[in-house]
Amino acid sequence: MRMTTHTTRRAFLGAATTILGGALVGVGAACRRSADVARQATDGTTGIGARSPSADAIGLQLYTVRTLMERDFEGTLAAVAGIGYREVEFAGYFGREPARLRATLDDLRLAAPSAHRPIEQFRTGLSPMLDEAEALGHRYLTCPWLAEGERTLDGYRRLAGEFNQWGAACRDRGMRFAYHNHEFEFAPMGGTVPFDLLLAETDPALVAYELDLFWIIRAGRDPLEYFDRHKGRFPMWHVKDMRGIGSTHEMTAVGAGEIDFAGIFARAGDSGLEHFFVEHDQPADPLASVRNSYDHLRNLLA
Repeated sequence: MRMTTHTTRRAFLGAATTILGGALVGVGAACRRSADVARQATDGTTGIGARSPSADAIGLQLYTVRTLMERDFEGTLAAVAGIGYREVEFAGYFGREPARLRATLDDLRLAAPSAHRPIEQFRTGLSPMLDEAEALGHRYLTCPWLAEGERTLDGYRRLAGEFNQWGAACRDRGMRFAYHNHEFEFAPMGGTVPFDLLLAETDPALVAYELDLFWIIRAGRDPLEYFDRHKGRFPMWHVKDMRGIGSTHEMTAVGAGEIDFAGIFARAGDSGLEHFFVEHDQPADPLASVRNSYDHLRNLLA
C-alpha cells in the first residue's frame, strides 16, 4: 500500500505550529529548571548521550494522535501519559504558549525531548524557534520533511550545508538539529543514495538523524547496516511496524507487524540511541494503536 500522508504531515505541521514572539520573554529561564528536572527523572542523564533502551522511557510522536489533539489537546496528553508514555515528540503546539504547555507537561510528568518543525521555519524563524524549544525543554529540533523540489543531488548538497548551519545554531543553545527520513532519501540518483550523501556531508558533531524504522525498511535498506557504517549518528528512532513486508507494506501498531524490533533494539548502542518514539501515520483508533504499541514495547524491553 502506497502511503499518502507526507503532504498531510507538512500541511499539518504548518497549521499546528505557532512561532511565538513576545510571549517567550522571560519564559525560558522560568521553564529551563523544570525541563532539566523532567529530563533527568526520565532518562537519568544530565546531558545528551546514548542510553540503554528502557521500558520506562517509551516515547510517542504526537502526530499519531493529532486528530484527538485538535479536539482536546490537554485531555489527549493526559490519556497518553495514562497509558504509560513518559516522553513525547511534538508535531505542532496547537497555539499553546510555552509556559502553559510546559506546566501541562510537568503536571503529567511528561518530557518533550524533540519537536518536528517545518523546514521553512528553520530558514526564516530559527531564533524564535530556539527560544521556544528552550522554554519547552527540547533537546532536539527535527526537520521532518522535504518538498519534492528539494530532492535533487544539488538540492541535497545545499541541504547538507544548511543542516550544518542549523546544527551550529542549535549547539550554541545547548540543543541539536536532527533530520527525519522517509523512503525517498534512499532511492539512488545518478549512482548516489541521497541519505548517504547527507550523512557524508554533514558534521556528526552538528547534525543528528532520527531514523524512521518503517521507512528505511520499506525502502529496502537494513537499519543495522547503517548502525555499523555510521555509529552513533541515530540518537532518535521512530518505531512503527509493517505488515506485509515485500507486498503491501501496510503500517500497523508496533508488534502487529513483521519488523524485528528485538534485533534492532539489541543494537541500540551502535545507533547511539537516546530517545525512541512510537508512531502510526493513519491509525483507525489512535488511542488503541498507541496503547497496543506501548504494551508490546514494554514487554519487549522489560
